[in-house]
Amino acid sequence: MFALLKASFADLRSNEEGATLVEYGIALGLAITLGGGALATLAGNVGNSMGAAGNALPS
Repeated sequence: MFALLKASFADLRSNEEGATLVEYGIALGLAITLGGGALATLAGNVGNSMGAAGNALPS
């Protein structure tokens, strides 16, 4: 099994046709994943800050 994977990766490495499309796809997927995670974390922090500020205001 390992030999088959190794041969497949060697074949992919020697064949450069279409590599840029795959690389762009990986980069785009990584950017979407990291950006979504960052926005989700930021949204939670902003929501907590706004809630604390609203509670600190006099009624």
